[in-house]
Amino acid sequence: MKIRGGKCIIFSAPSGAGKTTIVHRLIKEIPSLSFSVSACSREARPNEKHGVDYYFLSIDAFKAKISNNEFIEWEEVYANNYYGTLTSEIEKIWSEEKSVIFDVDVVGGLNLKNYFGAKALAIFVQPPSLEILEERLRSRKTETEEKIQMRIQKATVEMKRANEFDYILVNNDLEIAVNEIKEVVLKFLAAE
Repeated sequence: MKIRGGKCIIFSAPSGAGKTTIVHRLIKEIPSLSFSVSACSREARPNEKHGVDYYFLSIDAFKAKISNNEFIEWEEVYANNYYGTLTSEIEKIWSEEKSVIFDVDVVGGLNLKNYFGAKALAIFVQPPSLEILEERLRSRKTETEEKIQMRIQKATVEMKRANEFDYILVNNDLEIAVNEIKEVVLKFLAAE
């Protein structure tokens, strides 16, 4: 059964395409948007905070929430590395009469799009090229060579699914991308 409530803006992209930066900018510029904090089973990075960036759960705690049907959607992105959207998070945002903005991977984005239907606008943030994406991943200096290669392989597959989204945003220049998508999002939120 679908939960009742407002609208959803779903941002998906290969890792390193810039979706998180764009989402944070939109949250600052559109006060009616509220960020949906996803749950995950990975360790927090040094700059990340529980309940702000993610709900960091142990693998057992994540699996318990799966068993209790507490997720709208979830997936095992890498071995023993789970991500998901908690139903309670969406209900909380909608109870505040705000629209939800998601920052999720491609499979999660498509799952959310299917779940929310016409209430959702699904946006695929596309890097200008795989080479630029690789440069962005390397410039983060947060991951091993093996993880970078894994993310590039995954990005190759994810980019083939871009046409399944409602809107493709090429992030070549951040300011241009933010202005372009802000207009699209405001138009969607204003529609009946």
